[in-house]
Amino acid sequence: MASAHESKRQRILSPEHEPPYELFYWPTIPGRGEHIRLAFEAANVSYTDISNTEDAMDLLLSHISDKNLGDGPNPPPFAPPFLQHGDLLISQTSNILLYLAPRLGLTFSHDEDPNGIYRVNELALTALDGLSNEAHDTHHPIAISLYYEDQKEEAKRKATDYIRVRLPKFLDYFERVLSGEASKGGEWLYRGRLTYADLVLFQTLDGVTHSFPKAVGKLKKAGKYKKVFGLADRVRALDNIKSYLESDRRKPYGMGIYRYYEELDHDGEE
Repeated sequence: MASAHESKRQRILSPEHEPPYELFYWPTIPGRGEHIRLAFEAANVSYTDISNTEDAMDLLLSHISDKNLGDGPNPPPFAPPFLQHGDLLISQTSNILLYLAPRLGLTFSHDEDPNGIYRVNELALTALDGLSNEAHDTHHPIAISLYYEDQKEEAKRKATDYIRVRLPKFLDYFERVLSGEASKGGEWLYRGRLTYADLVLFQTLDGVTHSFPKAVGKLKKAGKYKKVFGLADRVRALDNIKSYLESDRRKPYGMGIYRYYEELDHDGEE
Protein backbone atom coordinates (compact mmCIF):
# COMPACT_ATOMS: atom_id res chain seq x y z
CA MET A 1 0.00 0.00 0.00
CA ALA A 2 1.09 3.60 -0.50
CA SER A 3 2.74 5.20 2.50
CA ALA A 4 1.67 8.48 4.09
CA HIS A 5 4.74 10.06 2.53
CA GLU A 6 3.69 8.81 -0.92
CA SER A 7 0.15 10.10 -0.49
CA LYS A 8 1.37 13.53 0.56
CA ARG A 9 3.79 13.63 -2.35
CA GLN A 10 1.05 12.76 -4.82
CA ARG A 11 -1.16 15.57 -3.54
CA ILE A 12 1.38 18.37 -3.63
CA LEU A 13 3.58 17.75 -6.67
CA SER A 14 1.27 18.42 -9.61
CA PRO A 15 0.38 22.13 -9.39
CA GLU A 16 -1.90 23.27 -12.16
CA HIS A 17 0.53 25.95 -13.31
CA GLU A 18 3.31 23.43 -13.96
CA PRO A 19 4.19 23.03 -17.65
CA PRO A 20 3.65 19.49 -18.94
CA TYR A 21 6.39 16.90 -18.85
CA GLU A 22 7.17 15.31 -22.22
CA LEU A 23 9.43 12.26 -22.39
CA PHE A 24 11.11 11.43 -25.70
CA TYR A 25 12.34 7.88 -26.24
CA TRP A 26 12.40 5.16 -28.87
CA PRO A 27 9.06 3.40 -29.45
CA THR A 28 8.42 -0.24 -28.47
CA ILE A 29 11.28 -0.79 -25.98
CA PRO A 30 11.67 0.21 -22.31
CA GLY A 31 15.38 1.06 -22.56
CA ARG A 32 16.88 3.94 -20.64
CA GLY A 33 13.63 5.85 -20.90
CA GLU A 34 12.07 3.38 -18.48
CA HIS A 35 13.89 4.97 -15.55
CA ILE A 36 12.13 8.26 -16.24
CA ARG A 37 8.77 6.55 -16.70
CA LEU A 38 9.14 4.77 -13.36
CA ALA A 39 9.90 8.05 -11.60
CA PHE A 40 6.73 9.65 -12.97
CA GLU A 41 4.66 6.55 -12.24
CA ALA A 42 5.95 6.18 -8.67
CA ALA A 43 5.18 9.82 -7.95
CA ASN A 44 1.79 9.63 -9.69
CA VAL A 45 2.68 12.68 -11.79
CA SER A 46 1.22 12.95 -15.28
CA TYR A 47 3.51 13.03 -18.30
CA THR A 48 3.33 12.52 -22.05
CA ASP A 49 5.30 9.59 -23.40
CA ILE A 50 6.11 10.66 -26.95
CA SER A 51 7.02 7.08 -27.86
CA ASN A 52 3.30 6.27 -27.81
CA THR A 53 2.43 8.88 -30.46
CA GLU A 54 2.12 8.21 -34.19
CA ASP A 55 4.90 10.62 -35.14
CA ALA A 56 7.29 9.49 -32.39
CA MET A 57 10.12 8.50 -34.73
CA ASP A 58 9.88 11.70 -36.77
CA LEU A 59 10.05 13.79 -33.61
CA LEU A 60 13.00 11.84 -32.24
CA LEU A 61 14.95 11.92 -35.48
CA SER A 62 14.39 15.65 -35.92
CA HIS A 63 15.87 16.28 -32.47
CA ILE A 64 18.99 14.16 -33.02
CA SER A 65 19.48 15.17 -36.64
CA ASP A 66 22.94 16.51 -37.51
CA LYS A 67 21.11 19.57 -38.81
CA ASN A 68 19.71 20.41 -35.36
CA LEU A 69 21.87 23.08 -33.74
CA GLY A 70 19.72 23.40 -30.65
CA ASP A 71 16.89 25.60 -29.49
CA GLY A 72 17.93 28.88 -27.89
CA PRO A 73 19.87 28.03 -24.71
CA ASN A 74 19.19 24.30 -25.12
CA PRO A 75 21.98 22.36 -26.86
CA PRO A 76 20.78 19.68 -29.27
CA PRO A 77 20.36 16.30 -27.56
CA PHE A 78 22.78 13.58 -28.64
CA ALA A 79 20.37 10.68 -28.13
CA PRO A 80 17.18 9.83 -26.26
CA PRO A 81 15.96 9.86 -23.61
CA PHE A 82 15.36 13.57 -23.36
CA LEU A 83 12.81 15.57 -21.44
CA GLN A 84 10.91 18.70 -22.39
CA HIS A 85 9.61 20.72 -19.45
CA GLY A 86 8.50 24.19 -20.42
CA ASP A 87 11.41 25.93 -22.13
CA LEU A 88 13.91 23.40 -20.83
CA LEU A 89 15.11 20.48 -22.95
CA ILE A 90 17.59 18.12 -21.26
CA SER A 91 18.98 14.70 -22.07
CA GLN A 92 20.92 11.85 -20.43
CA THR A 93 19.06 9.49 -18.10
CA SER A 94 20.90 10.39 -14.90
CA ASN A 95 20.68 14.11 -15.66
CA ILE A 96 16.93 13.92 -16.22
CA LEU A 97 16.46 11.97 -12.98
CA LEU A 98 18.58 14.48 -11.08
CA TYR A 99 16.31 17.26 -12.39
CA LEU A 100 13.05 15.44 -11.74
CA ALA A 101 13.75 13.89 -8.35
CA PRO A 102 13.31 17.04 -6.21
CA ARG A 103 10.15 17.91 -8.15
CA LEU A 104 8.69 14.42 -7.75
CA GLY A 105 9.64 13.89 -4.12
CA LEU A 106 12.10 11.14 -5.01
CA THR A 107 15.13 12.56 -3.21
CA PHE A 108 15.81 14.72 -0.17
CA SER A 109 15.39 18.47 -0.12
CA HIS A 110 18.32 20.66 0.85
CA ASP A 111 16.65 21.40 4.19
CA GLU A 112 16.22 17.69 4.93
CA ASP A 113 19.72 16.66 3.88
CA PRO A 114 22.03 19.13 2.09
CA ASN A 115 24.12 16.33 0.58
CA GLY A 116 21.39 13.72 0.18
CA ILE A 117 20.71 14.37 -3.50
CA TYR A 118 24.34 13.64 -4.35
CA ARG A 119 24.43 10.46 -2.31
CA VAL A 120 21.25 9.23 -3.94
CA ASN A 121 22.65 10.13 -7.34
CA GLU A 122 25.85 8.15 -6.81
CA LEU A 123 23.78 5.07 -5.98
CA ALA A 124 21.69 5.47 -9.11
CA LEU A 125 24.79 6.01 -11.25
CA THR A 126 26.41 2.87 -9.84
CA ALA A 127 23.36 0.78 -10.73
CA LEU A 128 23.31 2.25 -14.23
CA ASP A 129 27.01 1.51 -14.66
CA GLY A 130 27.00 -2.12 -13.56
CA LEU A 131 23.48 -3.35 -14.22
CA SER A 132 22.67 -1.41 -17.38
CA ASN A 133 25.77 -0.30 -19.31
CA GLU A 134 27.79 -3.42 -18.56
CA ALA A 135 24.76 -5.64 -19.13
CA HIS A 136 24.30 -4.09 -22.57
CA ASP A 137 27.93 -4.75 -23.43
CA THR A 138 27.48 -8.50 -22.95
CA HIS A 139 25.68 -8.75 -26.28
CA HIS A 140 27.65 -6.00 -28.03
CA PRO A 141 31.18 -6.30 -26.60
CA ILE A 142 33.04 -5.07 -29.70
CA ALA A 143 30.90 -2.41 -31.39
CA ILE A 144 27.30 -1.28 -31.27
CA SER A 145 27.49 -0.75 -35.04
CA LEU A 146 27.86 -4.51 -35.53
CA TYR A 147 25.08 -7.09 -35.32
CA TYR A 148 25.10 -9.48 -32.37
CA GLU A 149 25.78 -12.34 -34.78
CA ASP A 150 28.99 -10.60 -35.88
CA GLN A 151 30.39 -10.71 -32.34
CA LYS A 152 28.69 -13.79 -30.94
CA GLU A 153 31.80 -15.61 -29.71
CA GLU A 154 33.12 -12.48 -28.03
CA ALA A 155 29.68 -11.97 -26.48
CA LYS A 156 29.83 -15.43 -24.92
CA ARG A 157 33.16 -14.60 -23.26
CA LYS A 158 31.89 -11.21 -22.11
CA ALA A 159 28.65 -12.66 -20.71
CA THR A 160 30.52 -15.36 -18.81
CA ASP A 161 32.77 -12.77 -17.16
CA TYR A 162 29.73 -10.65 -16.37
CA ILE A 163 27.88 -13.57 -14.78
CA ARG A 164 30.86 -14.82 -12.79
CA VAL A 165 32.56 -11.57 -11.81
CA ARG A 166 30.82 -8.29 -12.52
CA LEU A 167 27.20 -9.08 -11.64
CA PRO A 168 28.07 -10.53 -8.21
CA LYS A 169 30.38 -7.57 -7.57
CA PHE A 170 27.57 -5.06 -8.05
CA LEU A 171 25.07 -7.13 -6.08
CA ASP A 172 27.63 -7.39 -3.27
CA TYR A 173 27.95 -3.61 -3.30
CA PHE A 174 24.23 -2.93 -3.01
CA GLU A 175 23.87 -5.58 -0.33
CA ARG A 176 26.54 -3.70 1.64
CA VAL A 177 24.75 -0.40 1.07
CA LEU A 178 21.52 -1.86 2.43
CA SER A 179 23.41 -3.27 5.42
CA GLY A 180 25.08 0.04 6.24
CA GLU A 181 24.11 2.91 8.51
CA ALA A 182 23.24 5.25 5.63
CA SER A 183 20.39 2.95 4.58
CA LYS A 184 18.72 3.34 7.99
CA GLY A 185 17.32 -0.15 8.24
CA GLY A 186 17.90 -1.89 4.92
CA GLU A 187 14.45 -1.30 3.45
CA TRP A 188 15.60 1.39 1.01
CA LEU A 189 19.05 2.44 -0.18
CA TYR A 190 19.27 5.77 1.59
CA ARG A 191 17.88 7.05 4.89
CA GLY A 192 14.95 4.66 5.06
CA ARG A 193 12.95 6.34 2.30
CA LEU A 194 12.10 5.52 -1.29
CA THR A 195 14.21 7.51 -3.75
CA TYR A 196 14.82 7.32 -7.46
CA ALA A 197 17.95 5.24 -6.76
CA ASP A 198 15.67 2.45 -5.52
CA LEU A 199 13.65 2.67 -8.73
CA VAL A 200 16.81 2.52 -10.83
CA LEU A 201 18.10 -0.50 -8.92
CA PHE A 202 14.73 -2.22 -9.36
CA GLN A 203 14.62 -1.60 -13.10
CA THR A 204 18.22 -2.58 -13.78
CA LEU A 205 17.87 -5.76 -11.74
CA ASP A 206 14.62 -6.57 -13.53
CA GLY A 207 16.34 -6.11 -16.88
CA VAL A 208 19.34 -8.24 -15.94
CA THR A 209 16.93 -10.94 -14.73
CA HIS A 210 15.27 -10.90 -18.15
CA SER A 211 18.62 -11.26 -19.90
CA PHE A 212 20.11 -13.85 -17.56
CA PRO A 213 17.30 -15.75 -15.80
CA LYS A 214 19.49 -18.76 -14.98
CA ALA A 215 22.33 -16.69 -13.61
CA VAL A 216 20.15 -14.38 -11.54
CA GLY A 217 17.98 -17.27 -10.39
CA LYS A 218 21.01 -19.04 -8.98
CA LEU A 219 22.26 -15.89 -7.23
CA LYS A 220 18.84 -15.28 -5.72
CA LYS A 221 18.47 -18.88 -4.58
CA ALA A 222 21.87 -18.76 -2.85
CA GLY A 223 20.41 -16.25 -0.38
CA LYS A 224 23.45 -13.97 -0.31
CA TYR A 225 21.58 -10.95 -1.64
CA LYS A 226 18.34 -11.05 0.31
CA LYS A 227 18.30 -7.32 0.92
CA VAL A 228 18.79 -6.46 -2.75
CA PHE A 229 16.06 -8.78 -3.99
CA GLY A 230 13.85 -7.71 -1.08
CA LEU A 231 14.16 -4.08 -2.19
CA ALA A 232 13.18 -5.04 -5.73
CA ASP A 233 10.12 -6.86 -4.39
CA ARG A 234 9.12 -3.81 -2.34
CA VAL A 235 9.36 -1.51 -5.35
CA ARG A 236 7.32 -3.94 -7.43
CA ALA A 237 4.62 -4.03 -4.73
CA LEU A 238 4.18 -0.23 -4.48
CA ASP A 239 0.63 0.60 -5.52
CA ASN A 240 1.57 2.97 -8.33
CA ILE A 241 4.36 0.76 -9.65
CA LYS A 242 2.26 -2.39 -9.46
CA SER A 243 -0.49 -0.69 -11.43
CA TYR A 244 1.98 0.54 -14.02
CA LEU A 245 3.69 -2.83 -14.46
CA GLU A 246 0.34 -4.46 -15.09
CA SER A 247 -0.68 -1.84 -17.66
CA ASP A 248 0.05 -1.58 -21.36
CA ARG A 249 2.19 1.48 -20.61
CA ARG A 250 4.95 -0.91 -19.50
CA LYS A 251 6.77 -1.87 -22.67
CA PRO A 252 8.08 -5.44 -23.07
CA TYR A 253 11.77 -6.18 -23.32
CA GLY A 254 12.98 -6.74 -26.85
CA MET A 255 16.00 -5.61 -28.83
CA GLY A 256 17.12 -2.90 -26.43
CA ILE A 257 19.58 -2.91 -23.55
CA TYR A 258 18.28 -6.13 -22.04
CA ARG A 259 18.14 -8.96 -24.57
CA TYR A 260 17.73 -12.64 -23.92
CA TYR A 261 20.05 -14.95 -25.81
CA GLU A 262 19.89 -18.52 -24.53
CA GLU A 263 23.54 -19.15 -25.38
CA LEU A 264 24.67 -16.26 -23.15
CA ASP A 265 22.74 -17.27 -20.05
CA HIS A 266 24.10 -19.87 -17.63
CA ASP A 267 24.53 -20.38 -13.92
CA GLY A 268 28.22 -19.48 -13.88
CA GLU A 269 29.48 -23.05 -13.74
CA GLU A 270 30.03 -23.54 -17.46
